[in-house]
Formats: sequence, structure tokens, C-alpha cells
Amino acid sequence: MHPYLLHSGHLFLPTFGLLAAAGLLAALSLSLRTARTVGLPPDRLWDAGLFALLAAFLLSRLLLIVTNLHSFLTYPILLLTVPSLTEFGLLLTAIATLVYLHFKQLPLRPTLDAWAPCATLAWAFLALGHFAEGSDPGLPTTLPWALRIPPDTLRLHPIALYAMLLALALTALLHRHLCIRRQQGETAALALALTGVTQFLLTFLRQPNLYPDSLGNLLDPIQWAALGMIALGALLYLLPRKAITDHAL
Repeated sequence: MHPYLLHSGHLFLPTFGLLAAAGLLAALSLSLRTARTVGLPPDRLWDAGLFALLAAFLLSRLLLIVTNLHSFLTYPILLLTVPSLTEFGLLLTAIATLVYLHFKQLPLRPTLDAWAPCATLAWAFLALGHFAEGSDPGLPTTLPWALRIPPDTLRLHPIALYAMLLALALTALLHRHLCIRRQQGETAALALALTGVTQFLLTFLRQPNLYPDSLGNLLDPIQWAALGMIALGALLYLLPRKAITDHAL
């Protein structure tokens, strides 16, 4: 594993951070192409994607500071280096992004369709980052492609590599689906459902991370999130949608 590309004294460059940045840039670049496919102005979709990323960063940091004010006042730089993206932060980001789309008059469902393959492409880079830092361990296996993640002496499923390959496959599938979709929101619904199913199935090969209470232990936290994605995808698909004319395609 290579958690750092550069580590010299107090100077270090984490591999995950670099791959995450590359993935976000790749996703934004892909949005220029998907925007044209769904009939949206590429520059406006780029701006919306950049706004969503900046909102996620700023809101997550703000929540981190507010909930750890004493620690921030004592060790401000150290606290700001802590990963801070939470479920509540993602919810606030989604709300802020919806408000932005409304004021910029970007239609929600075509925008979500255009963003669907971009999101899975970013996921592929994030999964590769997890593989580099060895932070997504799988269950023990005797398969020939199993990996040993120090300090573990067992050979484990390379879950992060599985996720990366599946995310790339989903990206290709969703990009193709954009060209044949018949209703607005179909590609986004498909992305939510397939990503949820993929994550749910991967948990059967991943080391579990359970909630401390009995109710939460019914399922892994990622499985709860995956079921939520599947349900949201089904809801988006079942809601009344606007048909796409042949001319628009």
C-alpha cells in the first residue's frame, strides 16, 4: 500500500487526496460532455458541479468547527486536517445545490441525469484512493488475486479494486444510457439503484462495521445507505416525468 506519494519530514502528500482531486476534476470534465447529451449548457453544468463541490467542502468544515469549537480554538490547523464529510453535511450540500439549481434555472432531472456517470467516475477514483491507503479491507479469502494489507497477515478480498472496476463499468453503462433514455430522470434513477445494489453486495465481502445498538446491527451501515439509494432511485423513477422527444435525443 502507498498512503503517501510524498513524505519528507513534515511535508507529505496523501495518495487518497490526490486521487480524490483527480477524480473530481475528471467528473467535472465529463460533465461537459454529458451536458451536451441531455441538452444543457456545458458551462452552466460545470459551474453547478463546482458549486456543489465547494459547498460540500465549506459546509463540512463549518460543521466540524461548530461541533468542535473548543478544539478549533486550541488547534485550528490540526482540526481542519481531519476528514469532516458527514451525512448531515451531505444533506446541507444537497439543499444548497438544489437552491443553486433553482436560481440558475437548471432543470433538476436532466441535471441529475448528466451528473450520474460523473458521480460514478468520481467513485472509481475514490475507490482507487482507498486501495492505495489500504482503508477498505475485505474478508479473508484464498483467491489468487487476494491481497495482504499490513499489518494484517491474512490475504483479503481487494474490495477497493472491486469497487473501482464496478464504478468504471457503471460509468460506461450510464454514459450509454444517457443517449437512449426516454424520460427525464431515468439515468439518475438507474444510477442510484445500481450503485445501491453494488454497494449492498460488496458489503458481503467487506469487513463489517456495525452500529453499537441492536437495531443497527440488523444491517451494516453501508447496507442501510445502499437500501436508501435503491428506494430513492425507485421513487425518482416512479414520479411523473417529462418524456424526451426524438428531436431532443
